[in-house]
Amino acid sequence: MEKIFEVGRQFRNEGVDFKHNPEFTSLEVYETYGDYNTMRVLTQQIIQESATAIYGSPIARRTDADGKITEYDFSGDWPVKTICEAVSEALGEEITVETPTSVLHQHAQAIGLELDPSAGWGYVLEEIYGELCEGQTMTPVFYTDFPKENSPLAREHRDDPRLAEKWDLVIFGAEQGTAYSELTDPLDQRERLVAQSLRAAAGDPEAMQVDEDFLQALEYGMPPTGGMGLGIDRLVMNLTGLGIRDTILFPLVKPQA
Repeated sequence: MEKIFEVGRQFRNEGVDFKHNPEFTSLEVYETYGDYNTMRVLTQQIIQESATAIYGSPIARRTDADGKITEYDFSGDWPVKTICEAVSEALGEEITVETPTSVLHQHAQAIGLELDPSAGWGYVLEEIYGELCEGQTMTPVFYTDFPKENSPLAREHRDDPRLAEKWDLVIFGAEQGTAYSELTDPLDQRERLVAQSLRAAAGDPEAMQVDEDFLQALEYGMPPTGGMGLGIDRLVMNLTGLGIRDTILFPLVKPQA
């Protein structure tokens, strides 16, 4: 099947806040011979057409505490920035894959982040990105080319093996979706999952385990593929400005009344 999608009810054992709920609904898409670039174009089209279906044009609306409605233009091609470019802009200093980990730790400390001194380059970079870039992004931006070490399911970047072909789409200060050029090499995937399992054993709550069924499927053969996941509840929130209690499709956290 060259192109497949699934709209599915998901559960993650995480807490509840104004942007997150343990049960949510997602759209997942896979395209044979696609990559993270084709997924970027597709995702932009899906969201722009969704907004147009609501409002007649690709806009989003937000309502402030006083009831004032502000419209945001979602038309055209959205900005694409590498995570290094975004962090460089935020810090006012060029950050590249060559930047020493010690320098990143200095920047992290300067902005008030308290990180484990042993944390690696990719982890520190993403923490700085999360602190300075993600929350300050209002209209859509695709942040691309994340550290490979933190992207165990994404294909190695075609131009730099230290990075992964992955993007996060950020809208109104939160991740709206993510996509990869999928990792299809079963040997590479096994090495990464084993490394992840060691991190999990050492106490990393976000590390993955070795998935033998998944690895066996890859061993049978998987063509180059682009994959994307998008939160439907959050998309409704972003387009309408409503809160999660008003938009979640499975409203188990609402009062019965």
